[in-house]
Amino acid sequence: MEIAAGYTTPGPALALGSVVHGGSAHPAAQVRVPLSMLNRHGLIAGATGTGKTKTLQLLAEQLSAQGVPVVLADVKGDLSGLARPGDRSDRVATRATDTADDWTPTGYPVEYLALGGLGSGVPLRASITSFGPLLLSKVLDLNATQTSSLGLVFHYADSAGLPLLDLKDLRAVISWLTSDEGKPELKQLGGLSRATAGVLLRELIALEDGGGDVFFGEPEWEITDLLRTAADGRGVISSVELSELQGRPQLFSTFLMWLLADLFEELPEVGDLDRPKLVFFFDEAHLLFTGASKAFLETVTQTVRLIRSKGVGVFFVTQNPTDVPSAVLGQLGNRVQHALRSFTPEDADALRKTVRTYPKSDAYDIAETLGALGTGEALVTVLSERGAPTPVAWTVLRAPRSTMGPLDPAEQQRLVAASPLQARYGQPLDRDSAHERLAARMTPPAPPLPPPTPTPRDETPAPRRQPRREPEPADEGVLDGVLSSPVFRSFARSAASALGREITRGIFGTRRRH
Repeated sequence: MEIAAGYTTPGPALALGSVVHGGSAHPAAQVRVPLSMLNRHGLIAGATGTGKTKTLQLLAEQLSAQGVPVVLADVKGDLSGLARPGDRSDRVATRATDTADDWTPTGYPVEYLALGGLGSGVPLRASITSFGPLLLSKVLDLNATQTSSLGLVFHYADSAGLPLLDLKDLRAVISWLTSDEGKPELKQLGGLSRATAGVLLRELIALEDGGGDVFFGEPEWEITDLLRTAADGRGVISSVELSELQGRPQLFSTFLMWLLADLFEELPEVGDLDRPKLVFFFDEAHLLFTGASKAFLETVTQTVRLIRSKGVGVFFVTQNPTDVPSAVLGQLGNRVQHALRSFTPEDADALRKTVRTYPKSDAYDIAETLGALGTGEALVTVLSERGAPTPVAWTVLRAPRSTMGPLDPAEQQRLVAASPLQARYGQPLDRDSAHERLAARMTPPAPPLPPPTPTPRDETPAPRRQPRREPEPADEGVLDGVLSSPVFRSFARSAASALGREITRGIFGTRRRH
């Protein structure tokens, strides 16, 4: 079959399913996406209930099996079952026959993460400085003027040697600038009015009162912990549990963008690889772009365009392709489009726009097929190994091999408690930063102590100095423990900055010490 010939690839690939033509599945006609093309990014789209989450699960499983780490957002908790082998059923058996899949129940190595520890996962935190003013402005829903003013506050904190680690640090800096003592320094900033500073302060207090304070602070996440493989060589799936934050979409979607931007800043250029270093699935992608400023959208576009050369693939998961800006959509070479429903004029318009983004097909009427797709079926077009789009294929997708649903909460808690990352990230740190330093400025100095009373000269000879004791092996073990502790690592990063080590700003205004 001509369609299947377009998906023939000699190198390693992910098997999506088999071609449907003439109303029947053809198991011998396999639809595959080359592993080397996954850093060309992709889109998984479709109406609610059409199978997007299962497609994400299927891709994550196969990437892990081929040694590629995965980061995904689990907004509803439906993906937590990745760690547990699935259950065989008649429906799964039928799907395995239709797709020529030697289906075997399989669990995968999963690391459960939770923003700020809200939910069942290892706490995922970012310092305010690392997060940066542009991403924080998106969380706070600031306008252009307020965003610019927030950038000035970050600049002032940098120049004044006031580390911004958590929300109380940023509140302390703004409160200082609006106080009588800080008024001269506020005036020197020029573009920051006292009224705007007051607005920023109120927004930060509202975020903190709403529980947002737990997401910012230390220990900050090290991006290398997303690039791990298990002992058996399979890629670790880092699942960011977001079910506790469904009511705060701007917060979790912006946090996911911070992770992606951090990957971009930290990873070296590697060019084209035979397999990606990491694949990042951005679920509920429309939340990232809704109400975003022009500057924010331009920065997201730039990140997606350039991160390919770092060996990272990004898949956006959403209901309609039109949810993703055209500048980003044009960079998504791999497309898995589930059914689109046309119940409203807006739906019909979205369907027409979606059809225009697909290559012409002699085998299918794209518009008609998009409305006729069943659950677990999709129109697929990907990039071949030579970078050319494959023919559009109506595809019946394989069934995931892990549990298609939530994991038992008690089992997930056990996995989280046993995580090697708990020792590093489990307990928050609160070291000396802007809040403490500004509090010290405003505390009146203690009165000087009276001079000591002279005493008669003591003729007793001074004790002999004891020779320096070399550390015993046990002492060295204690020292190693101190040097490797999160507290010492945070202190060392701060000290290195104070000694003038280079500090770079990323494209989001995020900051990392190198």
